[in-house]
Amino acid sequence: MQEIVIISGKGGTGKTSIVLAFASIAKNMMLADCDVDASNLHVVLCPEEIHKEPIVGSYNAVISKELCCKCELCIENCNFNAINTDYDVKQELCEGCGVCEYVCPEKAIHLEPHIAGTLMLSKTRNGLLSHVNMGYGEEGSGKLITAIRSQARKTAKSNKSNIILIDGPPGIGCPTIASVTNTNLAIIVCEPSLSGKWNLERAIELVSQLNVKCAVCINKYDINNTITGEIYDLCESKNVPIIGKIPYDLVMVRAITERKSIIEINDDTISPIMYDIWEKTMALLQ
Repeated sequence: MQEIVIISGKGGTGKTSIVLAFASIAKNMMLADCDVDASNLHVVLCPEEIHKEPIVGSYNAVISKELCCKCELCIENCNFNAINTDYDVKQELCEGCGVCEYVCPEKAIHLEPHIAGTLMLSKTRNGLLSHVNMGYGEEGSGKLITAIRSQARKTAKSNKSNIILIDGPPGIGCPTIASVTNTNLAIIVCEPSLSGKWNLERAIELVSQLNVKCAVCINKYDINNTITGEIYDLCESKNVPIIGKIPYDLVMVRAITERKSIIEINDDTISPIMYDIWEKTMALLQ
């Protein structure tokens, strides 16, 4: 079983459009939407829910006032100013670190689990999808991604799926690290702009530090041929293969507005390019 993650150094590069295209091409594939802060695979795939369960994202401190001796040790030791002088915990400030529970001499403080979202397994027209419904303003996206990938692996094994395709988040933060770690191949989608090139370089460095093989796909390459050339030079200097370049075409927008992949639109311009990128992706996994 192979795991492919599609990421980008910045948002809006067309990462999810490529994931949708791959999902339409491949057979017996397991999908995982790990872009938990802005997930959108479900918008296009219209999934049918099979299973769901709550996920604990963090813990919050709770003070039992009938046991509290008002020694103020919890207030003094809380680095996040989450406990006021009335010994009420401001849940929006509490990090669930447990220091207050540790220093309390009366054992009047305990940590309670905080539900950050709902882990779901759904059926789509392109296979099974592991994803979450994350609560507004919630943290702990790394934990949610770990839960998504764990469910995807378990489901893929039971269904004898040979590929898990992960729609990863943009950037180089904790969610991206949680999505890329221990995958077989990371495809970085970029666009030919100054910020696109700079963020691509950061993404390549991150994937390299995680010891994961990577490749690059340039989307809308023809909007700036000069920077596209610079991206080629950058990838050559870092020994990173470019497996495809996709021209700017409004058919990509039409596919999304119709809730379809570019393969399902079946145009004669972008679809052949996507098939070629998929074949090169499979070759890199060998």
